[in-house]
Amino acid sequence: MKFAPYLWLLCLVLALPAQSAGVPGIIARNYEAAVARYAAHPDEDEAAWQLGRACFDRAEYARDDDERERLAKEGMAACQKLIDHRPALAPAHYYLGMDIAELARTKKLGALPLLHQMEKEWSAARALDKTIDYAGPDRNLGLLYRDAPGWPISLGSRAKAQEHLLHAVEVSPTSPENRLNLIESYLQWNDPSAATKELEKLRPLLPAARKEFTGEYWEETWKDWDARWAKVQLRLENDPGASASHTRK
Repeated sequence: MKFAPYLWLLCLVLALPAQSAGVPGIIARNYEAAVARYAAHPDEDEAAWQLGRACFDRAEYARDDDERERLAKEGMAACQKLIDHRPALAPAHYYLGMDIAELARTKKLGALPLLHQMEKEWSAARALDKTIDYAGPDRNLGLLYRDAPGWPISLGSRAKAQEHLLHAVEVSPTSPENRLNLIESYLQWNDPSAATKELEKLRPLLPAARKEFTGEYWEETWKDWDARWAKVQLRLENDPGASASHTRK
């Protein structure tokens, strides 16, 4: 898939899976429930950030940019209102950053300035709670620094990217997402040996991960993880620079 300048970045930043046609039932139900809860309890902290989360999830399946922008702004408004009176809540900052990312996907060249806002919110969330969403702040910051254009155009930095991606694995080592991001990053940086070492660390964790990350909510995510797992294995099997031997499973 090709994107207008810088739009490719937003999909890479969040490691967004390729979406199937239609909105998964659980995503639609969660969004509807979050909207109803927030309407009934607009001053409830959890209702606000849960709406921010539901808007992000629902925006992943938006039919067009207009719908994605509407959903993103709905989530941003709820999270920003919460931050205005409760600035020390990690989920509010985290999901504000996620919804800003969805908004940025609709902006073409206008997306670039929003990267700094995403960095700000995820950094704030990280300072408050590194564990949220399976080390989500470090994961997103790592991919942001990895894929953003470097100085002087933007904030891209391989050193920062590696630091955050490694820390995401340390904070939440059972998350396939975190380890896949690290493997893919080493491949992007032409370091197949390091990628292979991380692949061999992930392999024995997958059976337990299938039990931990289970249920309807995770079905689409597992489709993405399985496809990426197969892709990195194939890439490393065909790369003479990969020092560790392994067999696809």
